[in-house]
Amino acid sequence: MAIAQLIPSLEPRLRELFDQHNERAANIDWAYSDYVPLDEFQRDPQSIPRLSPTILSAIELAVFTEVNLPWFTTALHAIFKGSWSVLLDFVHTWTSEEDAHSVLLETYLFVGRNGDPRARAALRKQVIRTGLMSADLLYDPLQALVYTSIQERATQIYYLNVAQAAEKEDPHLARLLRRLAKDETLHYTFYRDAVKLHLEADPNCVYPVADVLLKFEMPGRGSPGYQERADLVRLANIYGPEQFYSQVIDVVLKYWRVAELHPTYAEAREAQQQIVKQHTRLGKIAAQLAARRERQAQQEASQD
Repeated sequence: MAIAQLIPSLEPRLRELFDQHNERAANIDWAYSDYVPLDEFQRDPQSIPRLSPTILSAIELAVFTEVNLPWFTTALHAIFKGSWSVLLDFVHTWTSEEDAHSVLLETYLFVGRNGDPRARAALRKQVIRTGLMSADLLYDPLQALVYTSIQERATQIYYLNVAQAAEKEDPHLARLLRRLAKDETLHYTFYRDAVKLHLEADPNCVYPVADVLLKFEMPGRGSPGYQERADLVRLANIYGPEQFYSQVIDVVLKYWRVAELHPTYAEAREAQQQIVKQHTRLGKIAAQLAARRERQAQQEASQD
Protein backbone atom coordinates (compact mmCIF):
# COMPACT_ATOMS: atom_id res chain seq x y z
CA MET A 1 0.00 0.00 0.00
CA ALA A 2 1.48 3.33 -1.05
CA ILE A 3 1.69 5.97 1.65
CA ALA A 4 2.89 9.56 1.87
CA GLN A 5 2.00 10.80 -1.58
CA LEU A 6 0.74 14.22 -2.61
CA ILE A 7 -2.93 14.55 -1.73
CA PRO A 8 -4.88 15.70 -4.83
CA SER A 9 -7.49 17.64 -2.86
CA LEU A 10 -4.74 19.93 -1.49
CA GLU A 11 -3.63 21.28 -4.86
CA PRO A 12 -5.94 24.35 -4.66
CA ARG A 13 -4.60 25.08 -1.18
CA LEU A 14 -1.04 25.08 -2.49
CA ARG A 15 -2.12 27.45 -5.24
CA GLU A 16 -3.36 29.77 -2.48
CA LEU A 17 0.02 29.51 -0.76
CA PHE A 18 1.72 30.38 -4.04
CA ASP A 19 -0.52 33.41 -4.56
CA GLN A 20 0.24 34.57 -1.03
CA HIS A 21 3.95 34.16 -1.69
CA ASN A 22 3.79 36.31 -4.83
CA GLU A 23 1.87 38.99 -2.97
CA ARG A 24 4.35 39.12 -0.11
CA ALA A 25 7.38 38.98 -2.42
CA ALA A 26 6.04 41.91 -4.46
CA ASN A 27 5.77 43.96 -1.27
CA ILE A 28 9.44 43.47 -0.41
CA ASP A 29 10.99 43.57 -3.87
CA TRP A 30 14.52 44.95 -4.02
CA ALA A 31 17.42 45.90 -6.30
CA TYR A 32 21.19 45.47 -5.99
CA SER A 33 21.67 49.23 -5.74
CA ASP A 34 19.67 49.23 -2.52
CA TYR A 35 22.27 47.10 -0.75
CA VAL A 36 25.65 47.85 -2.34
CA PRO A 37 26.80 51.31 -1.14
CA LEU A 38 28.84 51.90 -4.30
CA ASP A 39 28.80 55.71 -4.10
CA GLU A 40 29.90 55.69 -0.48
CA PHE A 41 32.73 53.26 -1.15
CA GLN A 42 33.89 55.29 -4.16
CA ARG A 43 33.88 58.57 -2.22
CA ASP A 44 35.88 57.14 0.64
CA PRO A 45 37.68 53.87 -0.17
CA GLN A 46 39.27 53.94 3.28
CA SER A 47 35.82 53.48 4.80
CA ILE A 48 35.35 50.06 3.18
CA PRO A 49 35.21 47.50 6.00
CA ARG A 50 37.80 44.74 6.01
CA LEU A 51 36.02 41.55 6.90
CA SER A 52 37.51 39.16 9.43
CA PRO A 53 38.45 35.67 8.19
CA THR A 54 35.40 34.23 9.94
CA ILE A 55 32.86 36.59 8.37
CA LEU A 56 34.53 36.34 4.96
CA SER A 57 34.42 32.55 5.21
CA ALA A 58 30.76 32.71 6.21
CA ILE A 59 29.89 34.80 3.15
CA GLU A 60 31.95 32.69 0.77
CA LEU A 61 30.29 29.57 2.18
CA ALA A 62 26.93 31.12 1.31
CA VAL A 63 28.14 32.10 -2.17
CA PHE A 64 29.34 28.60 -3.02
CA THR A 65 26.04 27.16 -1.82
CA GLU A 66 23.91 29.67 -3.71
CA VAL A 67 25.82 29.36 -7.00
CA ASN A 68 24.79 25.72 -7.15
CA LEU A 69 21.29 26.97 -7.99
CA PRO A 70 21.21 25.61 -11.59
CA TRP A 71 21.57 22.04 -10.34
CA PHE A 72 19.18 22.48 -7.44
CA THR A 73 16.60 23.87 -9.88
CA THR A 74 17.23 20.98 -12.26
CA ALA A 75 16.66 18.45 -9.49
CA LEU A 76 13.46 20.09 -8.23
CA HIS A 77 12.10 20.52 -11.75
CA ALA A 78 12.68 16.82 -12.45
CA ILE A 79 11.01 15.85 -9.16
CA PHE A 80 7.94 18.05 -9.63
CA LYS A 81 7.50 17.45 -13.35
CA GLY A 82 4.37 15.42 -13.93
CA SER A 83 2.86 16.38 -10.57
CA TRP A 84 1.12 19.70 -9.87
CA SER A 85 1.68 22.74 -12.04
CA VAL A 86 1.74 24.96 -8.95
CA LEU A 87 4.93 23.24 -7.76
CA LEU A 88 6.69 23.93 -11.05
CA ASP A 89 5.37 27.50 -10.99
CA PHE A 90 6.82 27.95 -7.53
CA VAL A 91 10.19 26.46 -8.54
CA HIS A 92 10.42 28.94 -11.43
CA THR A 93 9.57 31.85 -9.14
CA TRP A 94 11.88 30.59 -6.41
CA THR A 95 14.73 30.27 -8.92
CA SER A 96 14.32 33.86 -10.12
CA GLU A 97 14.46 35.09 -6.52
CA GLU A 98 17.34 32.86 -5.42
CA ASP A 99 19.39 33.76 -8.50
CA ALA A 100 19.87 37.26 -7.13
CA HIS A 101 21.44 36.06 -3.88
CA SER A 102 24.81 34.79 -5.05
CA VAL A 103 25.16 37.72 -7.44
CA LEU A 104 24.51 40.24 -4.67
CA LEU A 105 26.90 38.54 -2.25
CA GLU A 106 29.68 38.26 -4.85
CA THR A 107 29.15 41.85 -5.95
CA TYR A 108 29.41 43.06 -2.37
CA LEU A 109 32.64 41.17 -1.76
CA PHE A 110 34.10 42.42 -5.06
CA VAL A 111 33.18 46.07 -4.50
CA GLY A 112 34.40 45.87 -0.92
CA ARG A 113 37.67 44.26 -2.08
CA ASN A 114 37.29 41.41 0.37
CA GLY A 115 38.85 38.07 -0.45
CA ASP A 116 40.50 37.00 -3.69
CA PRO A 117 38.08 37.65 -6.58
CA ARG A 118 40.11 35.61 -9.07
CA ALA A 119 40.25 32.56 -6.80
CA ARG A 120 36.56 33.01 -5.99
CA ALA A 121 35.64 33.14 -9.70
CA ALA A 122 37.61 29.96 -10.39
CA LEU A 123 35.99 28.16 -7.49
CA ARG A 124 32.55 29.37 -8.56
CA LYS A 125 33.09 27.84 -11.99
CA GLN A 126 34.35 24.62 -10.45
CA VAL A 127 31.30 24.31 -8.16
CA ILE A 128 28.86 24.85 -11.01
CA ARG A 129 30.73 22.48 -13.32
CA THR A 130 30.71 19.77 -10.64
CA GLY A 131 27.01 20.21 -9.94
CA LEU A 132 27.18 19.54 -6.23
CA MET A 133 23.95 18.34 -4.70
CA SER A 134 22.84 16.32 -1.72
CA ALA A 135 23.52 12.73 -2.76
CA ASP A 136 20.06 11.76 -1.61
CA LEU A 137 18.04 14.46 -3.36
CA LEU A 138 16.34 11.88 -5.55
CA TYR A 139 13.02 12.35 -3.87
CA ASP A 140 9.36 12.17 -4.75
CA PRO A 141 7.41 15.48 -4.63
CA LEU A 142 6.37 15.20 -0.98
CA GLN A 143 9.88 14.30 0.16
CA ALA A 144 11.18 17.28 -1.81
CA LEU A 145 8.77 19.56 0.04
CA VAL A 146 10.10 18.24 3.35
CA TYR A 147 13.72 18.66 2.23
CA THR A 148 13.24 22.22 1.00
CA SER A 149 11.40 23.17 4.19
CA ILE A 150 14.42 22.24 6.28
CA GLN A 151 16.92 23.63 3.78
CA GLU A 152 15.19 27.02 3.45
CA ARG A 153 14.79 27.37 7.21
CA ALA A 154 18.49 26.57 7.65
CA THR A 155 19.45 29.20 5.07
CA GLN A 156 17.18 31.80 6.67
CA ILE A 157 18.73 31.23 10.09
CA TYR A 158 22.25 31.15 8.65
CA TYR A 159 21.83 34.59 7.09
CA LEU A 160 20.30 36.05 10.24
CA ASN A 161 23.05 34.65 12.46
CA VAL A 162 25.85 35.82 10.16
CA ALA A 163 24.19 39.25 10.00
CA GLN A 164 24.24 39.49 13.79
CA ALA A 165 27.90 38.46 13.89
CA ALA A 166 28.82 40.91 11.11
CA GLU A 167 26.98 43.93 12.54
CA LYS A 168 29.98 45.54 14.22
CA GLU A 169 32.38 44.80 11.35
CA ASP A 170 30.12 45.90 8.52
CA PRO A 171 26.57 47.22 9.10
CA HIS A 172 25.98 47.39 5.33
CA LEU A 173 26.68 43.67 5.01
CA ALA A 174 24.48 42.86 7.99
CA ARG A 175 21.60 44.78 6.39
CA LEU A 176 22.14 42.93 3.09
CA LEU A 177 22.07 39.54 4.83
CA ARG A 178 18.88 40.36 6.68
CA ARG A 179 17.30 41.26 3.37
CA LEU A 180 18.27 37.91 1.87
CA ALA A 181 16.85 36.22 4.96
CA LYS A 182 13.46 37.77 4.15
CA ASP A 183 13.46 35.96 0.81
CA GLU A 184 14.37 32.72 2.53
CA THR A 185 11.58 33.26 5.04
CA LEU A 186 9.01 33.41 2.26
CA HIS A 187 10.43 30.33 0.56
CA TYR A 188 10.48 28.42 3.84
CA THR A 189 6.91 29.46 4.58
CA PHE A 190 5.60 28.03 1.30
CA TYR A 191 7.34 24.68 1.66
CA ARG A 192 6.69 24.40 5.40
CA ASP A 193 2.97 25.10 5.06
CA ALA A 194 2.65 22.74 2.08
CA VAL A 195 3.99 19.93 4.26
CA LYS A 196 1.79 20.90 7.21
CA LEU A 197 -1.33 20.74 5.02
CA HIS A 198 -0.43 17.17 4.09
CA LEU A 199 0.29 16.13 7.67
CA GLU A 200 -3.03 17.57 8.82
CA ALA A 201 -4.94 15.87 6.01
CA ASP A 202 -3.19 12.52 6.46
CA PRO A 203 -0.83 11.89 9.41
CA ASN A 204 0.72 9.03 7.42
CA CYS A 205 2.51 11.74 5.47
CA VAL A 206 4.95 11.76 8.39
CA TYR A 207 6.72 8.90 6.61
CA PRO A 208 8.89 11.03 4.26
CA VAL A 209 9.81 13.41 7.08
CA ALA A 210 11.89 10.67 8.70
CA ASP A 211 13.51 9.64 5.44
CA VAL A 212 14.63 13.19 4.71
CA LEU A 213 15.61 14.15 8.26
CA LEU A 214 17.86 11.13 8.77
CA LYS A 215 19.78 11.82 5.54
CA PHE A 216 19.67 15.61 5.47
CA GLU A 217 22.63 17.56 4.07
CA MET A 218 22.73 21.10 2.76
CA PRO A 219 23.16 21.48 -1.01
CA GLY A 220 26.73 22.39 -1.87
CA ARG A 221 28.23 20.37 0.97
CA GLY A 222 31.47 18.93 -0.30
CA SER A 223 32.50 21.94 -2.37
CA PRO A 224 36.21 22.80 -2.13
CA GLY A 225 36.96 24.44 1.22
CA TYR A 226 33.44 23.83 2.49
CA GLN A 227 34.44 22.10 5.71
CA GLU A 228 37.18 24.60 6.56
CA ARG A 229 34.79 27.52 6.18
CA ALA A 230 31.99 25.71 8.02
CA ASP A 231 34.36 24.96 10.91
CA LEU A 232 35.27 28.64 11.28
CA VAL A 233 31.60 29.57 11.34
CA ARG A 234 30.82 26.82 13.86
CA LEU A 235 33.72 27.71 16.16
CA ALA A 236 32.51 31.31 16.23
CA ASN A 237 29.12 29.98 17.40
CA ILE A 238 27.41 31.51 14.39
CA TYR A 239 25.99 28.36 12.85
CA GLY A 240 26.63 24.70 13.54
CA PRO A 241 24.94 21.68 15.15
CA GLU A 242 23.65 23.77 18.07
CA GLN A 243 21.85 26.21 15.79
CA PHE A 244 20.73 23.49 13.39
CA TYR A 245 18.96 21.80 16.28
CA SER A 246 17.54 24.74 18.24
CA GLN A 247 16.75 27.14 15.39
CA VAL A 248 15.95 24.76 12.54
CA ILE A 249 14.95 21.18 13.36
CA ASP A 250 13.30 21.88 16.71
CA VAL A 251 11.29 24.74 15.20
CA VAL A 252 10.20 22.87 12.06
CA LEU A 253 9.19 19.64 13.81
CA LYS A 254 7.23 21.51 16.47
CA TYR A 255 5.45 23.56 13.80
CA TRP A 256 4.43 20.35 12.07
CA ARG A 257 3.49 18.86 15.49
CA VAL A 258 5.12 15.61 14.43
CA ALA A 259 5.16 14.05 17.90
CA GLU A 260 1.40 14.62 18.27
CA LEU A 261 0.35 12.94 15.01
CA HIS A 262 -1.61 9.69 14.95
CA PRO A 263 -0.62 7.81 11.79
CA THR A 264 -2.53 4.64 11.00
CA TYR A 265 0.07 2.72 8.97
CA ALA A 266 2.76 0.76 10.80
CA GLU A 267 5.47 2.20 8.52
CA ALA A 268 4.35 5.73 9.32
CA ARG A 269 4.25 5.07 13.08
CA GLU A 270 7.77 3.68 12.90
CA ALA A 271 8.88 6.74 10.93
CA GLN A 272 7.36 8.99 13.60
CA GLN A 273 9.36 7.17 16.27
CA GLN A 274 12.54 7.57 14.22
CA ILE A 275 11.91 11.31 13.99
CA VAL A 276 11.40 11.63 17.75
CA LYS A 277 14.62 9.67 18.39
CA GLN A 278 16.58 11.78 15.89
CA HIS A 279 15.18 14.97 17.41
CA THR A 280 16.30 13.80 20.86
CA ARG A 281 19.72 12.74 19.56
CA LEU A 282 20.34 16.10 17.87
CA GLY A 283 19.26 17.86 21.04
CA LYS A 284 21.77 15.90 23.14
CA ILE A 285 24.57 16.67 20.68
CA ALA A 286 23.68 20.38 20.76
CA ALA A 287 23.60 20.38 24.57
CA GLN A 288 26.99 18.65 24.78
CA LEU A 289 28.53 21.16 22.38
CA ALA A 290 27.04 24.07 24.31
CA ALA A 291 28.40 22.70 27.60
CA ARG A 292 31.84 22.19 26.07
CA ARG A 293 31.83 25.74 24.71
CA GLU A 294 30.83 27.10 28.12
CA ARG A 295 33.66 25.19 29.83
CA GLN A 296 36.17 26.53 27.33
CA ALA A 297 34.92 30.07 27.88
CA GLN A 298 35.28 29.68 31.64
CA GLN A 299 38.80 28.30 31.29
CA GLU A 300 39.84 31.17 29.04
CA ALA A 301 38.30 33.69 31.42
CA SER A 302 40.18 32.18 34.39
CA GLN A 303 43.48 32.48 32.52
CA ASP A 304 43.06 36.20 31.83
